[in-house]
Amino acid sequence: MIQFGLIGKTLKHSFSKKYFTDKFETEGINDCQYDLFELAEISEFPNLIKRYGNQLKGLNVTIPYKKEVIPYLDELDENAADIQAVNTIKALPNGKLRGYNTDYFGFINALKEDWDLSNKKALVLGTGGASLAIKKALTDLGILFQSVSRYTTENAISYEHTFDGQWVEEHELIINTTPLGTYPAIDERPKLPYKQLTNQHLLFDLVYNPEVTSFLQEGLDRGAKIKNGYTMLVGQAEASWSIWNEK
Repeated sequence: MIQFGLIGKTLKHSFSKKYFTDKFETEGINDCQYDLFELAEISEFPNLIKRYGNQLKGLNVTIPYKKEVIPYLDELDENAADIQAVNTIKALPNGKLRGYNTDYFGFINALKEDWDLSNKKALVLGTGGASLAIKKALTDLGILFQSVSRYTTENAISYEHTFDGQWVEEHELIINTTPLGTYPAIDERPKLPYKQLTNQHLLFDLVYNPEVTSFLQEGLDRGAKIKNGYTMLVGQAEASWSIWNEK
């Protein structure tokens, strides 16, 4: 049996296992299996690789290990090296592990679909591993952005700071890269001055469960357009599958 899977810390409500299990069944792929591997610490990663040996052909990576897994890999493709975050790992025939970032392509395709991004500036909520591909994508799309974090740093303003001035009003594309609002903690959302939202705003949440997070609902209530992370995840998953099957 060819083994694939997802590594992360908490995976109970993961999209990936159902997606790939359904894909294998629908496409008649009978020799592949996709499982969830919860790791309490990234230091457990080498033991997982040893356990499956040559059976293991590919892994996806989610919060909080997209940056932390890099030292355990032998190679990075150019895109992952630029972003410095990995969400896809391929086991090469020579036994080495190569890291990729398919979040980048999944996000760009999902963001551009049906949205006019001209003259938009963005707020990127969160500064973890998930945010790195988003910021690279925005840079390549020519969209100016400001990072927002719990504390003010050299590269980010704090959530508290967004209540001073017109940060939300002037940045009409707002992207949540944090896990806030993920089921079952559905009432959580980034702390922002939501009263500044208008029907000109576009809200994108990488969270997809629930379909409409508390963050997105704040936008809907004020006429904003919204998207969740499902389309991005489908694009990311299919890109991972293509990488794993490249000769």
